[in-house]
Amino acid sequence: MTKVGLVMRKIQFTEAQGPRIYAERLKAIAADEGIEIVFVQPERHVSGYDQAPGFEYEKGDLVNYDIVLDQLYRENIDHVICTVSGFTFLKLFIDKCVLFPHSYPHPALTGADMMRPFYSIVDKAIVHTEYLKRRFAEDFGVTDVDVIPIGFEEELARRHYDPSAVVKNRVLWIGRDEPNRRPEIPIAYAKAHPDAEVVMVFGGLRYKESMKKYDIPPNVKLMFALGRDDIFRLMNSAKVYWSTSVFDTFAMPLAEAMAMGKLIVKPDHPCYGHISGRHAFAGNPDNWFELVNMALAAPAAVSEDNRERAFERFSERVMREGYRKFFAKWIG
Repeated sequence: MTKVGLVMRKIQFTEAQGPRIYAERLKAIAADEGIEIVFVQPERHVSGYDQAPGFEYEKGDLVNYDIVLDQLYRENIDHVICTVSGFTFLKLFIDKCVLFPHSYPHPALTGADMMRPFYSIVDKAIVHTEYLKRRFAEDFGVTDVDVIPIGFEEELARRHYDPSAVVKNRVLWIGRDEPNRRPEIPIAYAKAHPDAEVVMVFGGLRYKESMKKYDIPPNVKLMFALGRDDIFRLMNSAKVYWSTSVFDTFAMPLAEAMAMGKLIVKPDHPCYGHISGRHAFAGNPDNWFELVNMALAAPAAVSEDNRERAFERFSERVMREGYRKFFAKWIG
């Protein structure tokens, strides 16, 4: 069985968020193609869930190259997928090295300047959206780019779909307590709209502590580190899914919310262009409150149009077919 190394940071494996879900899904898909995905992660200057102070982001990646290479050589791996740009210089040692970024050096994101030099060696990438494919070409001249979404679990989306269970005043937000996610915005909305119920879900338990700095109104419910069944069950119960992020490489919760027929309120940045449908409304902090109110007041409890489009574009079936073609070309 051919082995492919998947290089990720320890925090990406630890928390119940997009990177780990992607890793587990890719491992299952690859196994069906006769390929073993081997998880590889740095060990030096990392704590139980994050990088140590002074070794954040790409700095922590740089001091772990020898450890990562030892793992790759020990497993006789000569094909590598990196999910963080800090390990792109593995290409100096292993020619078949592909970047699959869970982030991007967008000016609004923390650490963008530190990330940028690591793109200079990239010559092949996998991205989630056509927007990001264009950015790779325009920003870094990289044109060998495959577009493959992180497909949602169709079985969960079917099993938990029940329009009769939608709570008509419930708004769902999923993210992290980080500047890019802007959790203060749904909190402010809840304070201004006490009749709405705002559920905020965080992928890691560590956010229990960080969220204490906010004045949380009684109509906000905080939840942490939910399992996949719980996520889809909760998503089904909300009428509106709201993202307040600055930038995303894919925005997996938005795709899942589409699949669950949610009315979507999203940022108007072009990186969210793939999240489109009859009931997907783009806005910004100036008009988000009005858009959320409009969506809550809509006569339909769900959007079958959004759901249909998500199954066409972002399902696990689409992801599986994309990687089948990718592995056939890359590995042969």
